[in-house]
This record gives sequence, structure tokens and C-alpha cells, in this order.
Amino acid sequence: MVNRQNHAVKMELKRQNNVAAGLVSERFPSVSGIVINMTYYRQTANPVLMKRTVNIFPTSYAFFKMDCMIKGCEGGGFDLSSVVANMVKEHKKLKKGNFVCKGKIDSIASNHAHIEYEAVIQYRRGKNGSA
Repeated sequence: MVNRQNHAVKMELKRQNNVAAGLVSERFPSVSGIVINMTYYRQTANPVLMKRTVNIFPTSYAFFKMDCMIKGCEGGGFDLSSVVANMVKEHKKLKKGNFVCKGKIDSIASNHAHIEYEAVIQYRRGKNGSA
């Protein structure tokens, strides 16, 4: 019963974060789409946990925090909000980088997971035909 309540609380918090972030079309009107490719790594003998592609549309929420995929990680994840905001501010189309999860798991090392990402932003065409 407690797990179901915790899940409901986490889902409600996620919904509130999405709504508070607003839509991509509102926060970044010049953006027509964002694609974020991520490779999740964990500290094990087989380090690649998964590869993931996230497509973000103007109608998507402008909330760019990706959850840590390690079961039991509390307070972790990978917040790409500043990456996207800086890319839009500088009108960049491509950025690559990595993040280390800062979440906590009782029996696992603090550097239990990280991601490598590639963010690609497509911009709307201006009136003069430039992107």
C-alpha cells in the first residue's frame, strides 16, 4: 500500500513539474523540435544500461529532467534544462556532453550512473527564410 501511495505522490509531483515548466512553444517559440539521444551507463561489468531517444515537440512540456534508470535511486536523474535553455539562447543546433547522477541508493556507490547525451534543436524558419 505504501509503494502505491509513494508512486501516486511521485506521479503527481511529475505532473506539477510539467505544468509549471510550460510548453516548449511558450518557453522557446523559435524551436520547432528537439531530439535528445542518451546512452545510460551504470557502474557494472556491462556498463551500457540502455540507449534512449527523446523527441520533444512544441506541444511537449518544457521539462527536461530525465529519471535515473537505476532502481531505487532517490533524488537523482539528469536535468538537461540548462543545456536546452543555453542552446536556444545561443541559437546552437547541436550539443554533446555528459552528466553524473547525484541520487542516493543505500548499497550502491554515489557514482552509480551517468549519461552521455547529444541534443539537437531544430528552429522555425524566419520570415527571411533563415533558420
